[in-house]
Amino acid sequence: MTTLSPAIDRKTRESFARQALMTTFGATILDLAPGACTLAAPILPLARQQHGVGHAGLTFALGDTAAGYAALTLMPEEAEVMTVEMKINLLAPAAGDRLVAAGRVIRAGRRISAVTAEVFAETGGSRDLIAILQGTMVPVTARART
Repeated sequence: MTTLSPAIDRKTRESFARQALMTTFGATILDLAPGACTLAAPILPLARQQHGVGHAGLTFALGDTAAGYAALTLMPEEAEVMTVEMKINLLAPAAGDRLVAAGRVIRAGRRISAVTAEVFAETGGSRDLIAILQGTMVPVTARART
């Protein structure tokens, strides 16, 4: 099993820590490996929709972020990551205690990376697939972020 270099691991975790939306949602990194990232977030009252289940915005944000950080693990050390496009298929309501999003890189290129994510609703250790995402990520420099 390939592991991340300490520099890429640190850079990825530091970037994730700057994600204000993920902090608001209480999201954490569960696993980080080359081309893969798994995140989890409780379904907090602030992220529920009118039926009491997790809002699709939470599902999308968590899946998009997991896929983005999966891509970042394969980018050059000086790069950051941005989503170019992302599609989501909502398969079931986000009913559970927390969401778990597993992002992975399908193909890493020099300019673009094709990514995917699966989002699961979890209750008591049981997981149900509730959404799949597919998208494209690009590396950006500090100058491009400003």
